[in-house]
Amino acid sequence: MPATVSSKRYAQAVFEIAKEKNQLEKWQPELKRITGLAQDSEAMSLLENPKVPFDLKAKLAQEKLGKISPLALNLTYLLILKGRLRSIPQIADEYQRLLDEHRGIRHAEVTTAIPLDDTGKKKIAQSLEAMIGKKLSLSLKVDTDIIGGFVARIDDSLIDCSIHSKLEQMKRSLAEAAT
Repeated sequence: MPATVSSKRYAQAVFEIAKEKNQLEKWQPELKRITGLAQDSEAMSLLENPKVPFDLKAKLAQEKLGKISPLALNLTYLLILKGRLRSIPQIADEYQRLLDEHRGIRHAEVTTAIPLDDTGKKKIAQSLEAMIGKKLSLSLKVDTDIIGGFVARIDDSLIDCSIHSKLEQMKRSLAEAAT
């Protein structure tokens, strides 16, 4: 699910705080714990109930989260107050994106015709990293329509090394030559 503007703002604020306090790594597991709370349907029914007083919601959140930093707990309280606790998965994803960007890692969505083993993933990652000159994190999809090869989407760039596109290119070339 794409991040909303508010999710991006929360993630940016968390990232800035974490960076300022030199706790970039510490926030990842804490955001996962808050995400777990948001995925607990029983807890969420109470946390989203307008008839339940905030102090009870805060106590429930604190019990469910266990040992968590005061800043992460404050974020949870803020999201509960604003009715945005369900957006924590998007906030966590956006935080991860900001962290990767800070580390110089870019994300690539790679589509192949067949599932890849670790060796295949590594070869594609190395090829793409050599092309763009940055470290990549790959997410893989399978689409048999591309026949073979791969299609990679990195931010706004598309790298199409699929057999399907090469056949289409050849088809156009033959059609142009025939006229």
